[in-house]
Amino acid sequence: MVPKKIFAMEEYPLVLNAQHLAEIIGVSTRIAYEIMEKTGFPLIRIGRCKRVARDAFFKWLNEQYV
Repeated sequence: MVPKKIFAMEEYPLVLNAQHLAEIIGVSTRIAYEIMEKTGFPLIRIGRCKRVARDAFFKWLNEQYV
């Protein structure tokens, strides 16, 4: 079974992981992890896990194009 693609921001979970970011911006998971390490990115570290709040990510993403 092929996973359903999500296109609306509200359909994503409140906390995103690198796989979500890769899907949203159309890059590999490895590049998504590199983006998560950029200065100013709203990263949440939970042990070794890297996450980002959905709303904070989309706000950050919109600011990159202004």
